[in-house]
Amino acid sequence: MGDLKYKRILLKISGEGLMGEQEFGIDQRAVQMIANEIKIAHDAGAQIAIVVGGGNIFRGMKNSAKYGMDQASGDYVGMLATVMNAIALQSALRTLDVSCRVQSAIDMNKIAEPYVRFKAIRHLEKSRVVIFAAGTGNPFFTTDTAAALRASEIDAEIMLMAKNGVDGVYTDDPRTNPEATKYDYISYDDIIHKGLKVMDTASCALCKQNSIPIVVFDFAAKGSIIKILNGEKIGTYVGG
Repeated sequence: MGDLKYKRILLKISGEGLMGEQEFGIDQRAVQMIANEIKIAHDAGAQIAIVVGGGNIFRGMKNSAKYGMDQASGDYVGMLATVMNAIALQSALRTLDVSCRVQSAIDMNKIAEPYVRFKAIRHLEKSRVVIFAAGTGNPFFTTDTAAALRASEIDAEIMLMAKNGVDGVYTDDPRTNPEATKYDYISYDDIIHKGLKVMDTASCALCKQNSIPIVVFDFAAKGSIIKILNGEKIGTYVGG
């Protein structure tokens, strides 16, 4: 563990990353691939906390309007989607003999522990992966903000933002604009001021406030997490 550049990390996984080739839901092959990458980092000695999104099942702001819900109700449905994803990922990790706990910001005692900061830190110290579900437990906040909040609370040394098919921060969306160029490094302030959509501004501002660097990378590139933990330059580094 002494050889790793970063020992305690917060990994943010988008819900879309769990879809695989599907248009909706959870693809077990994609979940297993993600679990394998986490296991490699875990076995190297990293303390790993995870926040997973729910966009593969329900996206609060987008779907609430589609189905005639108010945004608060839609956001709560989205939180429940993150719990489903967390349980699926926990199951995949356990098949790989990785000790894991799900902590939910909304009490669901039958399937997850309630979120308790010091208990989460204790799990990490005991080499258990902790998956934080249900976002912040409040509507109007994204899972990006939940990731930055949990990273701050557990004293994470870095936040890794795993993107689906995008290998960093670009001047524009590279999937729609072939002229977009990639940043190897960008400051928190530039992400906010340029209005880049890689993460929401509240998440970026919270990481800046607590001096937590961010690496944005493509999760599909195998071995990315362990390479980042070993100090290799992968994706885009966001810092002060």
